[in-house]
Amino acid sequence: MSIADETVSWDQDSILSRDLFSATSAELCYENLNRSCVRSPYSPGPRLILYAVFGFGAVLAVCGNLLVMTSILHFRQLHSPANFLVASLACADFLVGVMVMPFSMLRSVEGCWYFGDSYCKLHTCFDVSFCYSSLFHLCFISVDRYIAVSDPLAYPTRFTASVSGKCITFSWLLSISYGFSLIYTGASEAGLEDLVSSLTCVGGCQIAVNQTWVFINFSVFLIPTLVMITVYSKIFLIAKKQAQNIEKMSKQTARASDSYKDRVAKRERKAAKTLGIAVAAFLLSWLPYFIDSFIDAFLGFITPTYVYEILVWIVYYNSAMNPLIYAFFYPWFRKAIKLTVTGKILRENSSTTNLFPE
Repeated sequence: MSIADETVSWDQDSILSRDLFSATSAELCYENLNRSCVRSPYSPGPRLILYAVFGFGAVLAVCGNLLVMTSILHFRQLHSPANFLVASLACADFLVGVMVMPFSMLRSVEGCWYFGDSYCKLHTCFDVSFCYSSLFHLCFISVDRYIAVSDPLAYPTRFTASVSGKCITFSWLLSISYGFSLIYTGASEAGLEDLVSSLTCVGGCQIAVNQTWVFINFSVFLIPTLVMITVYSKIFLIAKKQAQNIEKMSKQTARASDSYKDRVAKRERKAAKTLGIAVAAFLLSWLPYFIDSFIDAFLGFITPTYVYEILVWIVYYNSAMNPLIYAFFYPWFRKAIKLTVTGKILRENSSTTNLFPE
């Protein structure tokens, strides 16, 4: 999220770090303005590679999440409280791909912000709001799955459409309120006025974040993260215990067979793999950025710009990976996506298609 890419680390010294990517001589964002920011453009080769990598992430986030939303909203079999939560997650990640990543891509590659000061703030608000919304949705999804695994019989009565709606509303309202209050109240820049003034130039998008707000940002990230890790750990232990119980019961029956045991073991490994991928992808995407931001704020913003850019885009890519992890992994979603891509959802009564294996 661009709390990082728009912090005060955009000083003139860090801009010179672009030389590591074979940058040419320094130029100005606006050649005819004295207050223009300095830019060091990438050479053609690295520039093309960066556009390809960042552009692919944006396209994947937009198309993948759009397919998820379309599938869940179109097919009646997918109309469940849990899937509506997944669709809302896909919406947040879709907005990251549409409203945030394209503009960040141009800023990251070109080294300048060409969309004006007003949209700089709005873009940052979108960035913070949508990324945190994605984070909160992931947290609620983990809680939903914990209820489903720990108490499957009572699950339909505990996680209802009303509960799902409250989770979705909370995720959006809290993230949007937090994002806009962080940027538009000016509280994040308190105590950094001189630094902000010295770094202000035309063609830059610097949003200063003081130590207090860096700590708050880290806390807002850390709490859902700890919830996810705790919940997924419990899910893994419950699934393992259930698999062991099934295996013990199978040993007491004459019909028990090695093939049955193999299927049980396979399901256990599959569950562990799914949970492992989900947690690992989340931690790998978010932790490096937040740890660096937290430490950097207390060391005088010494992290080079290109390092921040890498960490920010790793976070962005989590929005592109979520459809693959939380939707495409399941057979019924793959079937729904196949019907959507081939245009078969346009046929009459296609919404009633059976997506689940017989």
